[in-house]
Amino acid sequence: MKKISIPPSAARALTLLESAGFEAWCVGGCVRDALRGTEPHDWDICTSAMPDEMLKVFQKFKTIPTGLKHGTLTVIIMGEQIEMTTYRCDGDYADHRRPDTVTFVRDIRSDLERRDFTMNAICVSLRGELYDPFGGQQDIEKGIIRCVGEPEKRFDEDALRILRAIRFAAKTGFEIDEPTRQAALKLRGLLDNVSAERIWSELRNLIVQPYAGDVLRAHKEIIAQVLPEVEPCFGFQQNNPHHCYDVWEHITHSVELIEPDPLLRTVMLLHDIGKPPMYKQDENGVGHFKLHQLRSADLAEDILYRMKSDTYTRKRVCALVLEHDNRIPANKRSVRRFISKYDYDFLADYLKVRRADTLAQSLYLREKKLAELDDLAAIAQQLREEDSCLKINQLAVNGSDLMSLGFKGKAVGDELKRLLSAVIEEELPNEHDALISSAKEQLQ
Repeated sequence: MKKISIPPSAARALTLLESAGFEAWCVGGCVRDALRGTEPHDWDICTSAMPDEMLKVFQKFKTIPTGLKHGTLTVIIMGEQIEMTTYRCDGDYADHRRPDTVTFVRDIRSDLERRDFTMNAICVSLRGELYDPFGGQQDIEKGIIRCVGEPEKRFDEDALRILRAIRFAAKTGFEIDEPTRQAALKLRGLLDNVSAERIWSELRNLIVQPYAGDVLRAHKEIIAQVLPEVEPCFGFQQNNPHHCYDVWEHITHSVELIEPDPLLRTVMLLHDIGKPPMYKQDENGVGHFKLHQLRSADLAEDILYRMKSDTYTRKRVCALVLEHDNRIPANKRSVRRFISKYDYDFLADYLKVRRADTLAQSLYLREKKLAELDDLAAIAQQLREEDSCLKINQLAVNGSDLMSLGFKGKAVGDELKRLLSAVIEEELPNEHDALISSAKEQLQ
């Protein structure tokens, strides 16, 4: 058995609870991760102490009443937040999300048997003793995700556990055992009862995990339950020499091939979902998806609005989806235009998206496509080093200069935009006298 090292803050909490006559264990994700050999992020404790008894034990510490009516108290020990919860049994789950009632108990097994998966129903004592009544350690060793007790009951209680199961699979590379998988598939419609915010939180967490691509392919029906827009992509053949996968396979591989940043992986997840309705086949039987990026961007915006995504993420993702099929010519003028429209960071993300998209395609012209992206990156670096004028605030004139010439109101901004465009197009140098002279001509 792997020795679990409990940090001093959690050990102190366990010691105080035991000294007061209560049972106390570290439980859940911290034990699971420690047994897997990964560093736990948070150390949670379950205890036989009732909420008022916990408050008494930790009366000399700063406490946060996280959810006392559900038995949860957060205590600050050695500068660390330790969350502890009274053993409990849950009542009925009328909304398929949260229990209608909670009953506090003194029995650890009763507390563990209400939990989602066996790997999360293991606890460890202050002395390193494991209590594992449902075989969670063995499931971890075998690489299996299995519900505690009856899978259908667990998912009926809390439908979000269906997404949690595949998120854990994406994180660990574990297989979901067959009864658990079948129950998740059968009851996936219950996810319609879960708030969009919780769905989006799980989904964003899922797609950044190491085995996200495998899970997106293996459990696509569950993904389609929360993102119905992706279902037309399943098995949709592209019939094009640039592609070796159907649309969904291409999407899942592109997700794997970009860094695990939530925004960038969201872009890859959504970048081609508009392809099926835009499909046209030419006289040679070759498939084309003209303007699919526009349709994909519209669908992405609908999805992100529905999921209540923050405004920055929604706008940035939709802009990158819209631009992902834009083949910018590898010359300074074109790159200046693009950076002026967005910014240097956007161009860097655009290049990452284009690269992942290309690597998820066939080998046809791949080296040429990748070389073009390298050329664009080199040009952007050169422009940055030259401190090229790409924004209005970099012009050698400002609004006050134009107002002194006689420009008023909206005309000031319009003229600054015209001058910037002329500089970007190399029609004018970014020099004060040249810009003033050009502006004077506009007044004549």
